[in-house]
Order: sequence, then C-alpha cells, then structure tokens
Amino acid sequence: MENTPLKKPLPIKRLLIANRGEIAVRIIRAARDLGIETVALYSDADQYSLHVKLADYAVRLPGNTAAETYLNVPAIVAAIKSSKADAVHPGYGFLSENADFADAVTTAGAKFVGPSAKAMRLMGDKIEAKHLMKQHKVPCVPGSENPLKDVDDLRKHAQEIGFPMILKASAGGGGRGMRVVRTMDDLAESFAACTREAQSYFGNPAVFCERYIENPRHIEVQVLFDEHGNGVHLFERDCSIQRRHQKLIEEAPSKFLNPEQRAEIGRRAVVAAKAAGYASAGTIEFICESAERVYFMEMNTRIQVEHTVSEEITDIDLVRWQLLVACGEKLPFKQEDIKLRGWSIEARINAEDPAKGFLPGPGRVNQIRFPAGPGVRIDSHLYPGYEIPQYYDSMVAKLIVWGPTRDEAIARMKRALAEFEIDGVPTTAKFHEAVLRHPTFLEGEHNTGFVEKQASYFKEAFSAIPDEHTASSALLAAVLAAEGQKREAASETSVTSGQTSMSLWRSRARINATTRGGV
Repeated sequence: MENTPLKKPLPIKRLLIANRGEIAVRIIRAARDLGIETVALYSDADQYSLHVKLADYAVRLPGNTAAETYLNVPAIVAAIKSSKADAVHPGYGFLSENADFADAVTTAGAKFVGPSAKAMRLMGDKIEAKHLMKQHKVPCVPGSENPLKDVDDLRKHAQEIGFPMILKASAGGGGRGMRVVRTMDDLAESFAACTREAQSYFGNPAVFCERYIENPRHIEVQVLFDEHGNGVHLFERDCSIQRRHQKLIEEAPSKFLNPEQRAEIGRRAVVAAKAAGYASAGTIEFICESAERVYFMEMNTRIQVEHTVSEEITDIDLVRWQLLVACGEKLPFKQEDIKLRGWSIEARINAEDPAKGFLPGPGRVNQIRFPAGPGVRIDSHLYPGYEIPQYYDSMVAKLIVWGPTRDEAIARMKRALAEFEIDGVPTTAKFHEAVLRHPTFLEGEHNTGFVEKQASYFKEAFSAIPDEHTASSALLAAVLAAEGQKREAASETSVTSGQTSMSLWRSRARINATTRGGV
C-alpha cells in the first residue's frame, strides 16, 4: 500500500512545522521521504533541539514559553511568509486543533495539513459533535443536549441522569475543564469551577454534563480520509492505562473487543468522520461501559501521539498520508484492503520521577542507550548533551514495539524497557516495567482506574528502585572532573570525549540555526 505511484511533482514544495520535539522530527522525516523541504520553528529554549538540526531551514520565535512561541499565531504567520512555506503541519498539541489558526494559515497562502476549519469547529465543540452523532445513530453517553444555563439547569439534569455525573468544557480536551460530581451538595461549586477552567483553558465558558461512567475502557479508532470523500479506519487502540486523564500506555488492537465488536466500532468511527466532512488523519474516541455499551466521546481532529501503534498493525504511514491527502491524493486502498497485522504497544517516556508523584525532571541528558532489535521503534528528539527545557510537555520519547501476538508484544516491550537508559534525568521507564508485570494488565482486564487502584503496588515497586540517574550522574561528574585537565590540554581536532564533542556539535548547531534563520 505504501508503494502506490504518486503524482510528480507534488504541489507542496516547502512545509513549515508548527511544533517541536519528537513530532516535529517525525514530520520532517516523512516530508523528506516525499522530497518536500522543511522549515523548523524554534523557541530560544529549543535552539539546539534536534528538529532544528534536521530541517532544511529554521526560523526563530523569540521567547521561551508556549504563549510567546508555539501558540503565537502572528509570529507563526510571519514565519510562513518569510520562509515562503506553501504548507503547514501543526503536529499535535499547541495549535493543532485551533480552527482560527487553520484559517490564518489559509489566509497566509499556505495549505493547512489537516482537516478543514469547518470540520475542526464542528467536532471541536463537544455539544455540536454529540448532536451530529445522534443524527447519524452513533450512540452517545446520556447527558445534556445543550450548554448548561446555570446551576438550576444542572440540578434538573442531575435529577434525570443521576449520580455520579461529570461536567465537561464544551470546547475542552486533554483532560482539562472536567469535574466529577457525586452529590447534589457539590453541584454549585463544581459548576463554578468547571466554568472558570473552561474559560481559562479554552476561552469558552460553556459546559455540559454527562452520566459519569466509573472506570471505563478508553477505546479510540484511527480514521483516514482524503479530500474526495474516501475514508477508512485503521482499527482501534486501547488507551485505558491513564493517570489523571493522561494516556501512558497504548496498544492496538484492544483485547477488550472481539472481531465482531471491532468491526462495529470501526464502522461507527467511519460514519462519524464522514458525517463531519472530515479529511486527513483523525481519531474517534469512545468510552466503553462494556464491550456492548460503547459511546462516542469526542473526535481529535489531528494526528495523535499514539498513531504509531496503528501504523505498526496496518503498515500504513499516517504522517506520510496526511501530507499526500493535503497534496490532493486519493486513498488507493479500501477498507477491505487493510488487514490487521499482529499487535503493537507504545510506552510514553516522560522526564518525570514516578517515585515522587511523577514530578517533572527537566535537565541535561548525559548519556542515552535506546533499545533496538526486531520489532522495536523509538520516536524521540533526544541526543547526548541535550538540555530538556522546563517550558513544555515532559514527554521525551515514545517506545513502540510490535509482535505477532499480544503476549509476544508484551515480552518485547519488557525486553526493550530493560535496555532503555537515559542518564541525567528521571524517566517513567520503570513505571512502564511495573505495569507490564501486573497480572491485571497481562490479562487485559485493566481500565482507566487501574493506576489509581494499584497505587500501593506502584509505591512498593518504585521504593525498590535505586535512584539510578542520580548515582550515575554523580559517577559521570567525578570521571569528567578527573579528566578535566586532559580535555583542556587537548586540541579541538583531537579530543574525543563525549562532552567536548557535544559542545562542538552545539557550536555548529548554533551557527546553522543562525545562518538558516532567514530563508
């Protein structure tokens, strides 16, 4: 399927990536495979990031915070124009689901690599999306049909729905703007808090309510549509291993569903995306009370972090096809052409210390040992000497494995995690190892409440782990101190120590980033 002849030349010549980190690296590689030039954006904190080095051109966004840089629409539009980019890929996070940004890209004369702003607005508004799903007979969680007017309106729905119930921001996502309510006494305070969060995070105070399903399975379906109305699904992903609504481990397919249920949830996802007039890669998310009681939750109108496992089980490069769809290409395959191939698992590796409540740990990466071998894939922007900034998301790598069966994929992930080593900063690798040892996960009986329910199990697992990164960092510092005089005496052309080589690389990167700043 990936060797389909393409139109030559492609209409997109130069692609600006409005993102950073591993997804920027991923997009650059996909674009380069298609012969498309790339433009990296970088904040001051990201001056030495890998995506800056890999791109053909780079444009600085002055500042460090996301608001100053990767969320700064006027600055990004100026970069589109100065770089002469004719397309923009937003990646995930930041402005990827911002319909106003998609419009701004189009107004600037570039192609937005993703769905239309109209489709984004429709599916980005959870209330309007639920209306659309009900029109097309896609089941939704029982709840309010419209934004809640006030606390009295909420009380009326609470009497109909019952407790527990959940309040959600209409324009929300990413686990923000949500409140679980268990009693009538909590309604007023929860409504006020959720409304404030909705306004703060999304600029829209509208909230709605739904029946709260305790500890469901979180199943999502990857869809891919072209601009000619053709669309398919790439089976489902199980994203039920979560902490505070943030996904930690994803696998595809899901052990929760049988073949008939898998076909049905895939069919519903295609119906949902088609109803929205969707084009590009996207995800329909479902909340599962049981394998038979599956409800539409929301649509993510972008590529997702966990798209990798869908690629592994179908052999379809989703980022490549995002670019090809934006170029006007038709999908050359139909649903019956896509075969389920084995099992894939992804572990999100964050620079966090799970033994300290997942406390973020930005800092310098001294050494890296990434796993390798059959069926192992790493998506990351790390390199030895890289300084992880404090300003952005803490995810630093994605470890993806594939195996013929779920048991073989789990065994391969255990092996890969045992090989995984980042010195200098804490990571969540040991957390993932603990998950993969737990009988509930091995049996596929876990749900979204798994991590919280097993808090004592994880506490015990982490307490047995020595603070390896601290100990090894101290040892490395001692070695470097002992070798300091030798390094100073050696010439730049003859020195081979990792630290000195890294400083030379950083010097070259600084020169490259500066000279490529104006395209």
